[in-house]
Amino acid sequence: MRQHQLSIHLKFILTSIIGVFLFMIPVKTKDGFSIPIALLANKVQDLLSSQLSFIMMAIIVITAICTIIGYISPKLFQKTPFFQGLFHVNLFWTITRILAAIFAVMVFFQIGPEAVYGPDTGQKLLDDLLHVLFSVFLFAGLFLPLLTNFGLLEFFGTMMTKVMRPLFTLPGRSSVDALASWIGDGTIGVLLTSKQYEEGFYTKREAAVIGTTFSVVSITFSLVVLAEVGLAHMFGPFYLTVVVAGIVAAIIMPRIPPLSRKADTFINDEENHSQELIPEGETALSFGYNNALKQAKTQNSVYRFFKEGGQNILDMWMGVAPVVMAFGLVALMIAEYTPFFQWLGTPFVPLLELLQIPYAQEASQTIIIGFADMFLPSVIGAGIEAEITRFIIAALSVSQLIYMSEVGGLLLGTKIPVSFLDLIIIFLLRTIITLPIITIAAYILF
Repeated sequence: MRQHQLSIHLKFILTSIIGVFLFMIPVKTKDGFSIPIALLANKVQDLLSSQLSFIMMAIIVITAICTIIGYISPKLFQKTPFFQGLFHVNLFWTITRILAAIFAVMVFFQIGPEAVYGPDTGQKLLDDLLHVLFSVFLFAGLFLPLLTNFGLLEFFGTMMTKVMRPLFTLPGRSSVDALASWIGDGTIGVLLTSKQYEEGFYTKREAAVIGTTFSVVSITFSLVVLAEVGLAHMFGPFYLTVVVAGIVAAIIMPRIPPLSRKADTFINDEENHSQELIPEGETALSFGYNNALKQAKTQNSVYRFFKEGGQNILDMWMGVAPVVMAFGLVALMIAEYTPFFQWLGTPFVPLLELLQIPYAQEASQTIIIGFADMFLPSVIGAGIEAEITRFIIAALSVSQLIYMSEVGGLLLGTKIPVSFLDLIIIFLLRTIITLPIITIAAYILF
């Protein structure tokens, strides 16, 4: 093993332990279990609860103004590449941010039609979800370099290659993204994947696969969904069902379009050359540990750590929040005020009847509406009498993964190469793949 100073070993080990603790270790609270990042985020939400709607509106409006300036005068931000990348976007995203600013002002001041600022549409986003995103991004963005910059990904990347490549066609380092999502939150997974893609560690195909396949709903939110349908006592078998369905979907999805057709080139269009091959005479453990130490050695500036963390926060606040506001609000208004999602669910009635799911007609209304918001299927399905149907609805809503009010909106707000059409197709494919698995599990349990 190559010689490194003790301080380098400690830098890798201690920062990794802190990062894993903050993002991945569930700690017991009076309300159950949560991860430390989520607890810090909740503290900020409680402290700023009366100001957060105004703060998020201000962030979205400032983003729109700066984006308009960046679009009109492209050279204005050239001296600061970070702001150039953040505010100099194409016409589509400029319009999206302007629309988000208009929506945010209308919701905050309750101007215009109630469809925009109602409790189940605009207020649900500005007064609820965006509060969560503000606080989660604040701490996740700040401390994300602990996971990405000090060798943890290099260590796990080498160790997990033999599992992640054959099963999911992904590099070993993506195992950390998957774990951060599963135990922490899907938004953290998207943030981590986006940063790794922009820094050249994932190809376009890999980033798209990880972002749409592993940005899973957290254990904490799964409990909320299960409580909504009155089955909180079944959390163990419920989450096991979700894990099995999720793994099967994660094996199949990368091998079929649209994900299989994504270019296997990096963000700069360079070809993919695997960096996780283990040289002769080295074990996966020794090679992974040495790679981790080499990466840790490059991190020698506290200022750079906090600068990168601050840029992460601004990138997510200003790059993602407007997209969530614009796309999420449109999707929620369509779900709340039109029968559009019910129409889309009608073709699933024969499938539900074929699977002999009770109350197939009522259940069909919940299938597509999850694309707007993951919580809506459970809200709509909570009144269905059959427990087995409520179980299937709750498990499917968690397994579908792509919902526009959060993960879908976040993905569109990043540089990960997935389009709105991709998200629709992926959502439908995940539904078709996971529904039979969940139904079989439900019949075993009930």
